[in-house]
Amino acid sequence: MRSASRHGSSRLAAALVSVSLLAGLQLGLADSASAAVTSGPVFNKPTGTVAEQQAIRTRLLDYINQSPSDSSIKGSVYHFWDAELAEALAAARARGVDVQLMMDESDVSDNTDDPTYDILKTALGTDRTQSSFVGLCPANKSCLGQPSQGASINHNKFWLFSQLDGAYDVVMQTSANLTPSSYSRFWNDAYVLANNVTIYTAYSNYFAELVGQDWANWQYSSTTASPYKVYFFPRPADDPSPGDTITGVLDNVTCTYTESGATKHTTVRVGMFKLTRLAVAQKLVALQKAGCTVDIVYSQTDSGSASGTWETLHASGGPALRCYNWDDDNNPSTAARIIHSKYLLIEGKYDGTTGQKVLWTGSHNYTGPALTKNDEALLKVDSNADHDAYVTNFNAVKAAAVPGTADSTNACKGVTSTPET
Repeated sequence: MRSASRHGSSRLAAALVSVSLLAGLQLGLADSASAAVTSGPVFNKPTGTVAEQQAIRTRLLDYINQSPSDSSIKGSVYHFWDAELAEALAAARARGVDVQLMMDESDVSDNTDDPTYDILKTALGTDRTQSSFVGLCPANKSCLGQPSQGASINHNKFWLFSQLDGAYDVVMQTSANLTPSSYSRFWNDAYVLANNVTIYTAYSNYFAELVGQDWANWQYSSTTASPYKVYFFPRPADDPSPGDTITGVLDNVTCTYTESGATKHTTVRVGMFKLTRLAVAQKLVALQKAGCTVDIVYSQTDSGSASGTWETLHASGGPALRCYNWDDDNNPSTAARIIHSKYLLIEGKYDGTTGQKVLWTGSHNYTGPALTKNDEALLKVDSNADHDAYVTNFNAVKAAAVPGTADSTNACKGVTSTPET
C-alpha cells in the first residue's frame, strides 16, 4: 500500500512506545524456550493455523531473542513491516547485540503509516559507520545495481547471526518478506545453515558491499563450501562472463540416462513467484522434450506475444504447469494467495553424476531484473533429505494451487501485475 502522508506523529508515538517495551522484552528472554539451531528448511503454511502461517517468522524471532550480548545480527530485506520483530531487534541492541540492517528504500515509501522503520531508526540509528544501524538503498535503486540499467531494488531476504544457542555463523536465507501477507497469504520457504564459516563469511562480505553501495566496483560472485554454494547478484550487464545463472545450472542436467541397466529420467521441479526470463522458460521446455519430467508451480509469467514466457511454456510438449494466483476473497485491496518461494529442485543426473538430489532457493525470481539489476542471493544445497523436504512442500503447494491448470488468466499471464506485498 502507498499512503498519501507520513502521519509522522503517530509513527513517532509508536517508536516511543517501543523504547518502553525494551525492558519487558529483555525480561522475557530468559524464560522463553529456544529452538535448537540445526541446518535445514523451514516452511510456512498460509492455509494453516496461525502457528503454521508464522513458522518462518517465529524461527527468526527465536533467533533474535537467542542472540547474546557481544554477538551480531545482520539482515537485508526488501520489506519489513512487523513492529514486534522490530521491537525484538531493539531489545537485542539494548542488551549489547550489534544489529545492522539494509533495506530497500520502498520499505519506507511504500507504507508510510507502518511504525516499523521508526522503531528501528530510534533503536539503531542510521549511521552506517556505527556498530548498529538501519540503512536504506537509494530510492528506485538497488544498493549494487548500475544506475544506467534503470530502476532496481534490494530484493534480498537473508539474516546472519554470529552466535546462537549451541551454534555460530548462522545464515537464514528466505523468500519471505516480513509483512502480514507474507505470513498469511503467501507460501514461503527458508533455509537455515549453521556452523559454516565460509558461507557465513561470504554472506557477511556481501552485506558489507550492500552497506558500501559501491555499485561501480561491484562484481557478481559465488562461493562454495560443500554441501553449499551461494551466488550474489546483480550480475551486471557488462559482466566479463555474461550469462544466465539459472540456465547455466540447467545446462548441467542430463534428462535420460542409464543406471544399473535401467533407463531413467531426471525430474526438475520449479516453485516460483515470477518466471519471466525467456531463456529460462525455453530451457525448461527443452529439458521436458529431452526426456526430463519438468513440473512447475508459479504465480506470474508474462504474455502478449509469441515470445512471452506463458506462451513458451504452454507450447506443445512443454512442462506440467499449475498457476497459484487466487483472489479468494474477491477483494482487490487485499493480497492474492500465491506461491512466493523461488526454488528449483533437481532429482536424477546432475553435473555428470547420477542419484543427485539438489536444490536452489533464495530471493531470486526468474526475471530479468533479478539477474542484472537487483540485489539478490541464491543458495544451492546438495542434500537428499533437504531436497525431499522441499518436494513435500512443492506437492502441498501444487495441490492447493488455484486456478491450477486452468491458468489462462490475466494474473497468471502477468497482464495484471501481482504485488509482492
